[in-house]
Amino acid sequence: MASLKRNFLKIDHVDKVFSQRGTASEVLKDINLTVDEGEFVAIIGHSGCGKSTLLNLVAGLTKVSSGVILLEDQEVNTPGPDRAVVFQNHSLLPWLTVFDNVNLAVDKVFGKTKSKKERRDWTLHNLDLVQMGHAKDKRPSEISGGMKQRVGIARALAMQPKVLLLDEPFGALDALTRAHLQDSLMQIHVNLGNTVIMITHDVDEAVLLSDRIVMMTNGPSAHIGDVLDIALPRPRKRLELASHPAYLAAREAVLKFLYERNRFVEAA
Repeated sequence: MASLKRNFLKIDHVDKVFSQRGTASEVLKDINLTVDEGEFVAIIGHSGCGKSTLLNLVAGLTKVSSGVILLEDQEVNTPGPDRAVVFQNHSLLPWLTVFDNVNLAVDKVFGKTKSKKERRDWTLHNLDLVQMGHAKDKRPSEISGGMKQRVGIARALAMQPKVLLLDEPFGALDALTRAHLQDSLMQIHVNLGNTVIMITHDVDEAVLLSDRIVMMTNGPSAHIGDVLDIALPRPRKRLELASHPAYLAAREAVLKFLYERNRFVEAA
């Protein structure tokens, strides 16, 4: 088996400034982070700390103000199929079936390299990965919120991205559905060994899913305050981890960072 690449993704001295009507607002300041191939990284912090902005920079949806982002030594400055994004809003096209929503992305990425049958089989394979093959002929209005997010994840995986970017994909779901999707995501990551960056507000979700947790300071001019390694073996089972010393220690460290070192101050 080929060795995985270290420094697969590199965020090097990145700043992001938004300007509006002559006023500049520095959202991110001097962000430095490397992500290895196959690593699962969670980014956590209070609202307004620039987590989603950072994800959008990696996705190429927003340009950096200074610094550089490199993926396999190639500069990231535009969107591309090598970085697939799943947002909190599933963004499915309501007039298309589950199958067609995923197949649309497959046709776009593999239209010139796979036959029609190969593209169909690949679409079905990715729906099966997220346990949605049975609903391939349904439309978004006919399935639940959790099922819609499964389809969104299948669509992203079907693009075979080098990096899967998740922007609070389970944030709008009920606790039980969220837990089921977390378990599915863990299993997919074990099976595929893909590189994942996930934005979350949920401390338990971050500890359960990730290899490292990147903790952001409060904005403006937010930066990386600390990075925590999660020393928990995979595959992980949530019930077994509930009382695991390493799980509890990691959870405490993140909470301490968020609520002692970087306490969120509500606007008056």
